[in-house]
Amino acid sequence: MIFSKLKPLLSQRIIGLHRPMSEHRVFPMQPSRWQWNKFKDMFQFYVMLGVIPLGLITLYANVFVGPATLSEIPEDYTPKYWEYYRHPITRFIARYILTNPQQEYEKYLSFIFMEQEKKQLRMVANAVKQKIAERRDYQAYYYRPVMAKYHRISREAFEYVDSIRGD
Repeated sequence: MIFSKLKPLLSQRIIGLHRPMSEHRVFPMQPSRWQWNKFKDMFQFYVMLGVIPLGLITLYANVFVGPATLSEIPEDYTPKYWEYYRHPITRFIARYILTNPQQEYEKYLSFIFMEQEKKQLRMVANAVKQKIAERRDYQAYYYRPVMAKYHRISREAFEYVDSIRGD
């Protein structure tokens, strides 16, 4: 009870001790949002830089070009692989960005051929190792094949010098 009677007196003294400065407006301390705002601005800019042109291209392809229709193929004409797609954007991607399916197939066949060659070489190497183990032989690493090109050059030089000497 006594404290409730003293409260107004105490509060007046406390207020009287403080200087009234700009109605208690303070600058709140908080982390900067500059990087986040910059990220949002750049993201929106680059998304719009890509979305608007692609949207216009898609709109043009759908409204003015439209999907492909089936028609008779002339006798002497062989259609290209991208002409089998219906949508013009898909045809563009198949023609200029993706690789030819025939090329992919030939690359795959080349890969299979190379792996088969490697397999045969490994089989030959294993057979050689097996024969070496059977016969208790050793590999002849000291043999170095000689290229005949340099012998021909030295022989031609020797013959030229011999012809000049005239002996």
